[in-house]
Amino acid sequence: MSSTQIPNPSIRRTAHLISEQLHPKTWIVVVCLMIGWHADRLQGVVWSLVGVLFAAVIPILFIDHGIKRGQWGDRNVGARKARLLVMAVILLSVLACLTLMTALNAPRVLSALVASMLVTLGALALVTLAWKISVHQAVSAGAVIMLAQTYGPWALLGYVLVAVVGWSRIELRDHTPTQVIAGTLLGTAVAAVTFAALR
Repeated sequence: MSSTQIPNPSIRRTAHLISEQLHPKTWIVVVCLMIGWHADRLQGVVWSLVGVLFAAVIPILFIDHGIKRGQWGDRNVGARKARLLVMAVILLSVLACLTLMTALNAPRVLSALVASMLVTLGALALVTLAWKISVHQAVSAGAVIMLAQTYGPWALLGYVLVAVVGWSRIELRDHTPTQVIAGTLLGTAVAAVTFAALR
């Protein structure tokens, strides 16, 4: 192996830190709180916390439980079969959230946000049946486009962070460049269309 093929430990640590800190759960918390605040200030934030509970907290608790039981190695759940199981649980959790928000007349924009998460996750699950697309990229890109639809074009600067996340996934060899690009495009397109149609 040549020196150019040996991973640089400091670069790998940086990539790992980025991947962990800008994990999908982080993007879900940020987009929920920011859109909730925009929708109805403090009352909107309260509703946002419901979204965070079902779309981030419950899924992470389930994933962490699986890690403790040795079902998968880490929160990224690389194996396709395990990943599909995790996606199914998250789909059910997010569907329960959307049902609850609809029944209790949550702000329409927050129901649209949760519905966008649901449709994006469904699309990711379908792709995952045959191929390992990047969930990190889909979630981060979807969050940025919905923030741009809510706050204006300046929020598109968030794609700089999306690109950084993509670099980290490739550097860690969790995804190929093609998988990263596909996740970015899918997350952007599905979230943009669904959110715009329902909000």
